Amino acid sequence: MNSRDIVLFSAAAVLGAVSSAVAFTHFFNSREPKNSCSPQNDVVKKKPSRQNPFDPAKRNGYLSWDDYFMAIAFLSAERSKDPNRQVGACLVSEKGIILGIGYNGFPRGCSDDKLPWSKKSKSGDPLETKYPYVCHAEVNAILNRNHASAAGQRLYVTMFPCNECAKIIIQSGVSEVIYYVEKHLDNPDVAYVASHKLLSMAGIKVRRHQPQMNQILINFYEL
Repeated sequence: MNSRDIVLFSAAAVLGAVSSAVAFTHFFNSREPKNSCSPQNDVVKKKPSRQNPFDPAKRNGYLSWDDYFMAIAFLSAERSKDPNRQVGACLVSEKGIILGIGYNGFPRGCSDDKLPWSKKSKSGDPLETKYPYVCHAEVNAILNRNHASAAGQRLYVTMFPCNECAKIIIQSGVSEVIYYVEKHLDNPDVAYVASHKLLSMAGIKVRRHQPQMNQILINFYEL
């Protein structure tokens, strides 16, 4: 390897390391509205300096419950192997206890490598796409929950549920759905129009999450 190759290799390695550091740990920053956030709480870049040990006041800048549970839904989405869309969900009790989490993926025991992840089939065969096989994040969160009472349960989900998920949400006893983004805003899909209708008829409260922070950065090396 000559000196020119060594220089190019070193530059590429440094660039790759910097890119990896910048790319990780996102929360809301690439998925939609940022104008709802207050300037003072716009981004949590790093932990603030430690408070005076004699100061009895609590610290500022801690996560709200809504941001906390939605962040867990976003983190769960990172477990999804779907190359096109990763969705996460977090089911919470009336008292704020996490009951179940989930992300979109294939059923237990069904290999991630033996079923297709594609959205479309070149031959037009729907069995060559992911849709007949994938379990949605909302369903997985509900099925993964413990046996606590369903009364007052809230479901945090990164994307508004489709009609099939809405049916399961209703039947499971969830009382509120908090979502971050809705698919097909300009040209609503029948599945999502039906979902709104079903949730409304069932008396389930639906609201869009309004983050107090645009971004949460997690540094495993900072304690």
